[in-house]
Amino acid sequence: MTHLLVIAGTDSSGGAGLSRDIATAQAFGVSVCPVVTAVTAQTHGALHRIQPMPPDLIRAQIVAALDSVDITAIKIGMLGNGESVKAVADSLAPTGLPIVLDPVLRATSGGSLLTQAGMRVLLRDLMSLVRVVTPNLDELTQLSGLPAAGIPTQVRALHQQGCPGVLVKGGHDTGPESIDQLFEHDGNTLLRAPRLAVQKRGTGCTLATAIACGLGRGHSLSTACRSAKTHVQTWLAC
Repeated sequence: MTHLLVIAGTDSSGGAGLSRDIATAQAFGVSVCPVVTAVTAQTHGALHRIQPMPPDLIRAQIVAALDSVDITAIKIGMLGNGESVKAVADSLAPTGLPIVLDPVLRATSGGSLLTQAGMRVLLRDLMSLVRVVTPNLDELTQLSGLPAAGIPTQVRALHQQGCPGVLVKGGHDTGPESIDQLFEHDGNTLLRAPRLAVQKRGTGCTLATAIACGLGRGHSLSTACRSAKTHVQTWLAC
């Protein structure tokens, strides 16, 4: 069986976070080794409390997971603060495994899920380890630090941080189609789907985990992204 290492926070509502990651991986027939970065108390409408895990406990979880099974890909979600980002980056640097980073900056219900210090450490220490990062339009602006620039310029800023793949999600855009744009150093690919009049929490978790499942099975990045988008569309339509 394919084994995925998922590093993320919990969500007591079950709408996002590790519970959504595990459900997505199960849909692909993939097993998950979970690493908890933070425990959150939230509903579908509000974020009430965040308790970050100690950095040494995050490191210990990652080491134990890597020692337990043959991990073939890694998905990273909520990290919370700079100490957690540093612990994750240091632990994953030697692995050389494909990593999918879902840059969880804010909860859908409101509230920050990554500090400014965490953002700086993410860009400095983690981005260069990642195979693909999956920002929405707002996250792309924040990560690039270029609010007045267009998408290609913002994406280049992330390439310059060492990340070879950037999947810009179009779910928060407008129009009859939801168009995701996959940027790699050798070009970009448009992933199109009808825009559905449906809102669900956890779409970012679902997409990133589905991509990691594909990469863990040896698929190319474009194939993994295309399959993941199809999966999200099917899930939203249910």
